[in-house]
Amino acid sequence: MENKMIMEAIGIIHTPFTTKKECPIQPLYSSGSIGRVEVFGKYEAGLKDIETFSHIYLIYLFDRSGDIELIRATFLDDEPHGIYASRHPCRPNRIGLSIVRLIRREGNILTVEGADMLDKTPLLDIKPYIPKYDAIASASEGWTAGKAWRKKPEGRE
Repeated sequence: MENKMIMEAIGIIHTPFTTKKECPIQPLYSSGSIGRVEVFGKYEAGLKDIETFSHIYLIYLFDRSGDIELIRATFLDDEPHGIYASRHPCRPNRIGLSIVRLIRREGNILTVEGADMLDKTPLLDIKPYIPKYDAIASASEGWTAGKAWRKKPEGRE
């Protein structure tokens, strides 16, 4: 028996990126990219006090990712890795997660820095980044340890 879930977008993320090729890989490396997070009106009340946080998690749908591949090369490495040992968008449930800096809130619109998703990406949820809960000094970098940052390889989704 297959388990199915139904999720409803709570908003839409607007960014300057209209193609996968121009879309940055991670928020840390797209610090200059500004995005607008539009929370639908019926969910606006849930934004109360969000402006008290400097950073937020955006949880969204990779709605334009390619075929699911459980083992594949990533943007950072030509060696294939398991999809759950990476942040690659071609995943079974196509859920994306980014930590962005919250610049301001104006009603139901959040202006953020570090947008690394395509324009008009469906927003599933928002959570505050809280350093005393989320920053783990002893965390391991796994296979990414010692890997130099590089641009997205040409022709690789």
